[in-house]
Parts: sequence; structure tokens; C-alpha cells
Amino acid sequence: MKKAIRPPETSWPQLLGRPVLSLAEIMPQVQQVFTDIREQGDRAVKSYTEKFDGVALNAFKIPEDKIRSAEEKLDTPLIRAIRVAKQHIETFHIAQQTSPVRVETMDGVVCWQEKKPIEKVGLYIPGGSAPLFSSVLMLAVPAKLAGCKEVVLCSPPGSDGEIHPAILFAAGLCGVDSVYAIGGIQAIAAMTFGTETVPAVYKIFGPGNQYVTAAKQLAIQFGVGIDMPAGPSELMVIADDSANPRFVAADLLSQAEHGPDSQVVLVCTSESILTEVESEIDLQIGQLDRKSIAEKALGNSLGIVVDELKTAVAIANEYAAEHLILNVSKAETVVRDINNAGSVFLGNYTPESAGDYASGTNHTLPTNGYARQYSGVNLDSFLKSITYQQLSPEGLLNLGETIAVMAEHESLMAHKRAVTIRMDAINKESDENG
Repeated sequence: MKKAIRPPETSWPQLLGRPVLSLAEIMPQVQQVFTDIREQGDRAVKSYTEKFDGVALNAFKIPEDKIRSAEEKLDTPLIRAIRVAKQHIETFHIAQQTSPVRVETMDGVVCWQEKKPIEKVGLYIPGGSAPLFSSVLMLAVPAKLAGCKEVVLCSPPGSDGEIHPAILFAAGLCGVDSVYAIGGIQAIAAMTFGTETVPAVYKIFGPGNQYVTAAKQLAIQFGVGIDMPAGPSELMVIADDSANPRFVAADLLSQAEHGPDSQVVLVCTSESILTEVESEIDLQIGQLDRKSIAEKALGNSLGIVVDELKTAVAIANEYAAEHLILNVSKAETVVRDINNAGSVFLGNYTPESAGDYASGTNHTLPTNGYARQYSGVNLDSFLKSITYQQLSPEGLLNLGETIAVMAEHESLMAHKRAVTIRMDAINKESDENG
């Protein structure tokens, strides 16, 4: 972990840079995969699955009986944990439901807004060395609550050509409509264009590596929406003298083990805290199965010492972390000044792992500073708002002059006429009826 002791504010942007490849380096390969899948469909998906995942598959769609039987391959504690987590995620996302908004802006002019589900959505679930079955819950639960008519899930096959049974069980539990053993760029491209097997969708959700993130951004150019540019995982911890160094170290390692391109940042109010946390990291990292991955991520990571919490908060807002832990006294007060973060965890006893799995909040969050302008996935992510208006004859007479004047001054005379022709008809009818 690199160190920065009381760095000047002018150095923060460079200091807080992410270890990401530029789109210019990644995009040519992504574009080639997209072109091939658009032109060749399943044949290109099969070819790229062999190339990138090392397995040859004759069929990508997972049969329903295999999804139903996945539970038999899991132990009872895991099944129970998945069910409990699903319940909590449902509870939190149900609470996000809102009623239609209806208002009469003036006599005879009624406007309202209703939310409608996005009809076809695609969920990308990372697999490989860490199959993220928790992401199935985070995406499929709100998709189903929103009322999406078709929910498609893609996840990369393992070396045996299979998707992890926990992913399949979670997909079945949440009511996912179809599951495909396709990963990476080719999964995003397949859901963008549709193939002989995979249906095209209107919006794609889910975390992934830098190539998946680039593929999602390319999908936008072909009329497909995405949740956000969510790339490698990241965590910032702010710690003062009230923090427990063992807890802080455990939190930092929990994100570092995600992948070698993950990043963790510790901002603390004294050098002694940083030293204690580093010692704890050295003790704990040896106990990790994914030690080598965590060590590589720590090479991207940073420990910063500041004089006061106010500066730490300013750094947090500059960094805009995917996950932000406030391991400080009076965290409830400090959090009021946090403006940029995907999800915030308050106090010594709120590990980031709680949000990753089962507290109820969603763990699909903006990374790479996008928390400045993006929200994490929530129920509204799977909905779109439609506005409506209805004018009575009285309402058009009341509002018409305003519309006509504005249209005329924008030199859009057909707009004006669409109003005045109606006003004339209303006035004529009124005169005829005496």
C-alpha cells in the first residue's frame, strides 16, 4: 500500500487515480467481438467462449430442469442464507415503490406521471473464481418487483462448461426467465443484438471487469441502456482514533480480494492508525485463500494521513468511492457532509460485506468516480417514468395564450397554430351555443 502524508489538495486528483486501462486500449477488441456477434450470432458466441473461457459449448441456454435441480448441489446453510438475503433485499426494494404523481397545474390542465417497467432486461453475473450469486439477488429481485416481462441472465461457464449451482439456484428462486452460459464481452454483445438463442434486451445490468464495462458502454451506441459504468471494485475507509484496526484491515482486504484491479484507500487522522492497520493487514492476508489477488490489489491501493476529519471528508467527496466506510466517532454527523459515494457504511460494526450480501441495500454501485453523477441500482433502475397531460376546453383557453406566445417567439408557427385552431373552435362553439 502506497502512502501519502498530509498531501496538498492540488495533488488529490492524481493521487486518487484508479488503476484502470484506458478505453482506447480496450475498445478495439470489444468492437471486434460486437461486430462478429452482430454478423454471426451464436457461431461467434461459441468461438469467443472457446477463446476466452476455454470451453466448447454446443448450447448456451441452461435447461429449466438443471435450474430446478441446482438446489440439490448446495448445502443447507447456503440455501438458507440466500433465502434470508433475498427477503431483506425484497423488503428494502419494496419500500422504494412510489405512487403516481398527479397535479392540476391550473384550472383544466392536469399533469401526471406513472412508472412503467422496462419490458426486457439483461443481467450479467460474473463467474470464474468468484461466482457472484449474490448479484443475482441484487438484480433479479428489483427486476421482478418492477414487473419486467422478460429477465435474461448471462454468466460465464466454468472450466467444466457449467454455471455455478448457487447462481442457478438464485436465478430460479428469483424467477429469472432464461439463463445462458455466456460470459464477458460476448455476453453483453449477445444481449445487445440478440442471437439465434439469446434474446435482445432493452437495458443491461450487472458488474464486471474492465472489458465488460467497456462492452456495456459500447452497447449504448446500439440503443441499449445500461445501469452504469460499473467496473472493478473499490473501497475507501475513513478512520479516526475510535476505529478498530483489525476491523479496518478486514474491510480493506474484503475488497482487495475481489480482483487484482480492485482498489482500496484508507484515509486516517494519524500515522499511528495507518501503521496499526498495515500491521493487521500483514497478519490477516496470510489467512486468505485469495491472498495473491489481494496482494496485487494492495499494490494499487493507498493510505492517506490527514490532520482532521473535515479533510478526510473532502478527499472522500473527491474520490467518490463505490463503497465508503466511516469508521469514526459520531459517524451519523460526519455522513451529512458526504455527497459522493455509491453506498455508505457507518460505524465500527457495519462491514461493507453487509451491503454486499444481506442487509437489503443493493451492491451494484458506480465505480471509477461515477458516484458523482450515478446512483447505485435500485427499483427505479428497472422502471421508466411516463408523463401525461390532459387539457379540458377550459384548460386550453386558460393556457393557450401562453403557449402561442412562446411558440411564436421561437418561430415555430405550426406549434402556435395547433393551439389557436383549437381555441378558435372552442370559442366558435361557445358563441353558437349562446
